[in-house]
Amino acid sequence: DVQLQASGGGTVQAGGSLRLSCAASGLIFDEYAIGWFRQVPGKEREGLSCISTNDGSKYYIDSVKGRFTISSDIAKNTVYLQLDNLKPEDTAVYYCAADSAWWTCARERLSGYDYWGQGTLVTVSS
Repeated sequence: DVQLQASGGGTVQAGGSLRLSCAASGLIFDEYAIGWFRQVPGKEREGLSCISTNDGSKYYIDSVKGRFTISSDIAKNTVYLQLDNLKPEDTAVYYCAADSAWWTCARERLSGYDYWGQGTLVTVSS
C-alpha cells in the first residue's frame, strides 16, 4: 500500500522558516509526482507545489514562488518543502500527496492526486 507521512509542522513567528517532510512508502518514487497542499478550516484545499523525479520537473503556484522550495531525496523516498519568510496567512494544515500520473507536474497540474498523507499543522504568528 502507498503511504505518505507528512511531518515538520510547528509554530513560528512571521519571517521564520520550517521544513516539511513527506516520507513515502509502497511506491516507486520516479513513477509518481509528489505534491504539497494546504487547507485552512472552512476553505478549499490549495495546491502549492509539486515535483517529479522522473523528468526533474518542479512547479510552484505564484503566491509561494520564491518563498517555498520543493526538493527530494530519492534514497530516503522523501520529499521536502522548505518554507521561508513565512507569513500569518501561511497558517494551515499542510498535506503531501502522490499522483501516479507523474507527468502532470510538468503540466503545472495540482489536481487528481491518488494518495494522501495526514496533515501537519503550520502556525505563523504575527
